[in-house]
Amino acid sequence: MSTFKEYEAVVKDTAIYPEAGRGTTIALAYCALGLGESGEVQGKIKKLIRDGNLDKKEVVKELGDILWYVTATANELGYQLQDVAEINAVKLLDRKNRGVLTGNGDNR
Repeated sequence: MSTFKEYEAVVKDTAIYPEAGRGTTIALAYCALGLGESGEVQGKIKKLIRDGNLDKKEVVKELGDILWYVTATANELGYQLQDVAEINAVKLLDRKNRGVLTGNGDNR
């Protein structure tokens, strides 16, 4: 798999949840709630700090779950993953150019 579009096709093919692909509140809520998968990554990193062990493949699997939910959420909002990446890159480069990469707030 080499493109966001190819990955999105897999996400759409495996999207089995209420009102999938309709952009409804239920579909969007399901996808957004799935972003709680990030807690799985946090838990594995926490155990690294506590125990000194990290199974990188397991972390990457969890990152894949997060990517699936990010992609599905974007699609439910009418965006593609490429759009998300481009919007984020523009935001980050703007912050860098203004010298505000660090700090607090969404709109710095």
